[in-house]
Amino acid sequence: MGCLVESSLASDQKYVFERQVTATSSEVTFNNADQFLIALKNHSYSYIYDILAGERAYIVMLPDGGLIQMQYLFEGGDLDRHRLAIFPSPYLEEFQNNPEIYLDDDVFADVVAKNIVPFPIRFDFDSRKGVWKELEHAQSHLSLAQYQNCRIPVSSPVGPSSFIEFILRNFYNSAFYRCADGLPMVIPSFNDSMLPSEEGVLHVRTPSQ
Repeated sequence: MGCLVESSLASDQKYVFERQVTATSSEVTFNNADQFLIALKNHSYSYIYDILAGERAYIVMLPDGGLIQMQYLFEGGDLDRHRLAIFPSPYLEEFQNNPEIYLDDDVFADVVAKNIVPFPIRFDFDSRKGVWKELEHAQSHLSLAQYQNCRIPVSSPVGPSSFIEFILRNFYNSAFYRCADGLPMVIPSFNDSMLPSEEGVLHVRTPSQ
């Protein structure tokens, strides 16, 4: 997260840590991570965002109020699950009240335009038997805007640096090019999790080494 701090892209941050869950499993997480369960319930997006922001249930808050979460669970040394999410602020009008502060800086100009519609984006991976289902619930998938059945297949789990690059490149483009040289682009060697049937539909392919 150092690159975000150095590039003035973190208005608040929390440390991630690793904890032992069972004798064979460990988790890379952050304090109040369990608050993510609120995002799975049938509440308005603004209510969900307020809970997450109020409980500081994130590892980074971006200058426009966007919240970044990342969690990885390992079983026997292998990746078992991950959840990577960004929750944009539903209150962008607050930032538009001070255009001389924000719009004069191209880092912010990408995210405060009035025609922007904020919605959450989540990359999930779950290799547990009985959870994933061919074509319906890919092991690795992309979910958009809290749609219950939106699970776009992804070719493999997503590493933290790839996720941060995805966010910056696509939603904070000016900021991405400002701090691109400082991004630690480490592509982990996760195995492909996509089934042949899932390759036959529109999907997302992650970078490979």
